[in-house]
Amino acid sequence: MNRLPGKVAIVTGAAQGMGAAHARRLVAEGAKVLVTDVNAAAGEALAAELGDNARFLRLDVTSEAGWAEAVALAEQAFGPVSVLVANAGITGSNVSTVDMSLAEFEKVCAINQTAVFLGIKSVVSSMLRAGGGSIVNISSISGIVSIYGTPNPAYAASKFAVRGITKFAAMEYAPHKIRVNSVHPGYIRTPMMTATLNPEQIVLASGNVPMHRVGEPDEVSSLIVFLASDESAFITGTEHIIDGGLTAQ
Repeated sequence: MNRLPGKVAIVTGAAQGMGAAHARRLVAEGAKVLVTDVNAAAGEALAAELGDNARFLRLDVTSEAGWAEAVALAEQAFGPVSVLVANAGITGSNVSTVDMSLAEFEKVCAINQTAVFLGIKSVVSSMLRAGGGSIVNISSISGIVSIYGTPNPAYAASKFAVRGITKFAAMEYAPHKIRVNSVHPGYIRTPMMTATLNPEQIVLASGNVPMHRVGEPDEVSSLIVFLASDESAFITGTEHIIDGGLTAQ
């Protein structure tokens, strides 16, 4: 415990699922966290649960002005930002390439991809004031390999893009002690997964995983805490896969 003393973090998509688990673990390890989401009711409830070391802001991650407000609030409440967990994302409809509309393609890419760019762009100045920091961009195993059952081409394209911008930013800001890494979860038991897969499909997915189960959000949070902490001080520009061995086959 207390692996993140003095850290100030922003977590996007933090009202439920993995984002909520990450926020809880960061606070438990000593960080102060700005919880952000478009779901204000759930986000405010989580921040209240976490107490004095958390605040909530409703954030549309595709809004540059919204990001500026988030960084300003985090600094006002806790000090310069030293950790960003860019967790917000959507799957979009389960649809083929030819049937996907341009509007939906652009919406998925805006939330999964453009928002990561805006997050990096917005927190760098604050991290420089903090003397460095750690940016953790949540991608997917669908950003590593082509997974049968990936809901649509925009999801795959956006998750692969997160790898690219992560590596670029890692090289750009390494001299400034700002580390940038991506995390690639497999099947994790979250509201997003249960909304995408029915119980029979979850059982089938579990059977394809060498460990014969799906992961739990807190297991991903353990990786997030490591990457946010000084324990990973020499790690940047890398992909961290957490999938029970699915992509090792």
